[in-house]
Amino acid sequence: MSIPHLPALRKGRPYESLDKAQVKDHKSGEVCAEISQVNAGIVRKDLAKIGEARAALKKFTVEQLIEITAKAGELFLNGTLPLGDKGHTQTPQEYIATLSRTSGLPHVMVKRNMAKLHFALTNMKMILNGLTRGLDLSVIDRGFGTQSGCPVSYFPTTKSLGLVMPSNSPAVNSLWLPAIALKIPVVIKPGREEPWTPYRLIQAFIAAGAPPEAFGFYPTDHEGSGEVVKLSGRNLVFGDVAMAKMYEGNPSVQVHGPGWSKIIIGEDKIENWKDYLDVMVASISDNGGRSCINASAVIVPKYGKEIATALAERLGPVMPTTSDDENARLAGFANVKMADYIDSAIDNDLKTPGAEDVTAQFRNGPRKTEFQGGTFLRPTIIWCSDNKHPLANREFLCPYASVLEVPQGEVLGRIGYSLIVTAITQDAAFINDLLECGDIDRLNIGPISTMKISWDQPHEGNMFEFLYKRRSIDCA
Repeated sequence: MSIPHLPALRKGRPYESLDKAQVKDHKSGEVCAEISQVNAGIVRKDLAKIGEARAALKKFTVEQLIEITAKAGELFLNGTLPLGDKGHTQTPQEYIATLSRTSGLPHVMVKRNMAKLHFALTNMKMILNGLTRGLDLSVIDRGFGTQSGCPVSYFPTTKSLGLVMPSNSPAVNSLWLPAIALKIPVVIKPGREEPWTPYRLIQAFIAAGAPPEAFGFYPTDHEGSGEVVKLSGRNLVFGDVAMAKMYEGNPSVQVHGPGWSKIIIGEDKIENWKDYLDVMVASISDNGGRSCINASAVIVPKYGKEIATALAERLGPVMPTTSDDENARLAGFANVKMADYIDSAIDNDLKTPGAEDVTAQFRNGPRKTEFQGGTFLRPTIIWCSDNKHPLANREFLCPYASVLEVPQGEVLGRIGYSLIVTAITQDAAFINDLLECGDIDRLNIGPISTMKISWDQPHEGNMFEFLYKRRSIDCA
């Protein structure tokens, strides 16, 4: 059978370009699909007319779009959907297998990410209720109304939401899903190894009755990505520290980069640290360690070396397995250069005194390993006897965490930005300090995995408040 071709989608309409890229199996190099590439000029031309896409969504009420979103959720999880413009289709099983082949995520992790996306799509009413703090959603349809007896009015901050997507994990697509119910079109630049999830979501939405014009799918180069961000009034951009710095202070861009998520154990709970090993292991290693919500540091007042050794004993022996193994815990690297970089970066920093790779003794082999033609990084736990060591504040796309001892009174002055903090404590004064700490985006009090998120609460910013702004209103 011929290789599928994924076209660009220009306001939902397929567009085949002369310039095509190949998406390949990360192990064998076999071509899984060809993808039409568009240039910055096409992005500019289409975004000049994005008002038409917004008008197509405005014909629906928010309630109608919530119903369409829920139908899209069922189709995404269970349906056979179009794959490209050459007559190919894709079952859920084919989606799982193909995404695994190109991204390196084992099947079991793809399924878990699918389940997260399905939950977000089928619970959109609950999500919007949380993000809007209970706003009567017909206010968005009319532009004004009342809430708790007060007049309210909201207007959109943009005609489109630009998305520069990554390839590391499908569930990040959950972040843009509320935009459709909120009547804001999406302009998606997919990740190089992971076009499958945004494309399948778009096809699910269209099959569920959403207007095709609401969806732009633009595989493009660096210049094209820049145009998406420049010309969309609001954007979600996924990238590294350099990307975060590039858009720092730009109100139109939410950067989703390193999370520096952490587990902190309080003085009142540290004697029972063994009770929390399962939470620490899950926080560090779930989803192959690929999420910004994976814990990359464990901060304790004492027993640091013992905790690091216990974590290393649990995680060190973890090996790559076949992609269809239901117990697989590691993801392969489609970009082998990234694996090489991470491996050498850790080894180079270990030359600085004050840190030790405690997983080495339990690993029985190198960190970077080949398995069935794929490249994998095995888990790494670093004990930092010097809590200012370079490896004490690093994050990598694999199961990695540093363990360091910091006196409880100094912790909050030292942690820096943290997307998620799980604080295992019942100390009322310490909890109060945590609640007032401006460096923490999401706070879990008690032994809750950093990987657990609440869909009806903001995640790296409130999507409703990002896409809509309140204004004062009076009507004579």
